[in-house]
Amino acid sequence: MKIRLALVACAALLAPLAAFAQAWPAVRPVRMVIPFPAGGATDIIGRVVAQKLAGALGQQVVVDNKPGAGGTIGADLVAKAPADGYTILMATSSTHSIGPALSARLPYDAFKDFAPVALVANAPSVLVVGQSFPATTAQELVALLKKNPGKYNFGSSGIGTYPHLAAEMLKLRAGGLFVVHIPYRGTGLVITDLMAGQIGFLMDSIVSAQPHIRDGRVRALAVSGTRRSGSLPNVPTFAEAGVPGMDFSNWFGVFAPAGTPADVVLRLNRDLNAIVRSPEVAELLARSGAEAAGSTPEQFAKVYREEYENWKVVIQRAGIRAE
Repeated sequence: MKIRLALVACAALLAPLAAFAQAWPAVRPVRMVIPFPAGGATDIIGRVVAQKLAGALGQQVVVDNKPGAGGTIGADLVAKAPADGYTILMATSSTHSIGPALSARLPYDAFKDFAPVALVANAPSVLVVGQSFPATTAQELVALLKKNPGKYNFGSSGIGTYPHLAAEMLKLRAGGLFVVHIPYRGTGLVITDLMAGQIGFLMDSIVSAQPHIRDGRVRALAVSGTRRSGSLPNVPTFAEAGVPGMDFSNWFGVFAPAGTPADVVLRLNRDLNAIVRSPEVAELLARSGAEAAGSTPEQFAKVYREEYENWKVVIQRAGIRAE
């Protein structure tokens, strides 16, 4: 009799868990937090993925932009969200590789407070200037900056963000350039001042910069990575422009809060991999300048941990500190 009662009690305890596993994600919409403003690279890629993920899950996926502090505000929101599969994060190198390398005082632990789900895409950076800027090639820009130390500036979407660190890498690899950094709350704001001649240059993601390049608002001088971008085939790589060591790309990937049920993580991983590897989405990403990825959770964890180690070296050499 006691054994039977114990079994009944266990069944009663497990029933809600079983119901949850069967119900997810039928209970309510899934929220995808994007920790950067609308119109940026993370937002562009996130919205493409969110739309397709909604179809795969049979449930609405609501995009929620929570910008600020180099992506920290949005990432922290997800780190502290219930681990039930209904809140996920479209993260980047800024939030999980650069951020922890930049500051030990982040409100979240990038390696303990999240469950890596899948690497979604990679995108090179592109060096852009305004149409009236006096340099028309990357070589001319480097020569101009060397000749006029401290005269020119560059913009970014905030201290410690990927555009900031990419520009610091350029300064380092081009021979230790002296250029003033002007942080903004988003690269869209930098583009406006770039066109007006108030900012010298920007190392933007090719995803968010490409529409402005295509419309003739800004001029692209060079791209990072080991080869030219298929979306900007006439723009040389930094190596071709005489600046070695710029063979990096920004990654974009999805996280859930730590403790999210394994079956939910695996379902998200399966659907995200199918989405980014589909010809339609791969073409959409390629058209925007990004390269579709896909991974297991374990492979994704390795990517952002290795990136953390790489950017930590750049941050220490440049003497960058979080404000």
